[in-house]
Amino acid sequence: MSRAPGSRGGRPAAALANDVEGYLRAQTDLEQARRAAEAFCARLPWLTTAQADEVARHFADEHVQLTREMLTRTVRRAAELRGEYQARYDELRHRLLVRHTVAACALLGCCSLALLLAR
Repeated sequence: MSRAPGSRGGRPAAALANDVEGYLRAQTDLEQARRAAEAFCARLPWLTTAQADEVARHFADEHVQLTREMLTRTVRRAAELRGEYQARYDELRHRLLVRHTVAACALLGCCSLALLLAR
């Protein structure tokens, strides 16, 4: 079995790079959520260590969930926009093709008429 250059296990290198990038971004987001949770708990000095840990865990989980929901909405909206723009592009391309066809036919008709009149 031959593989494409730059592939791993049949997967293109670009797909692997995207997976690694996604993983690294997720880990960065998780670390940011944990730091934000710790900062939040630091403003609540009356919490015991166990309570602070529990609040921090819930805070970080909620932060990650909100980030996931926001990214999901963004991806969904990007797909909607892509579809809308593609439909508009297709419509404009069709109109342009029709106009060029009409112009070409008119030019051909004028040339044919000029040839007939020149005889």
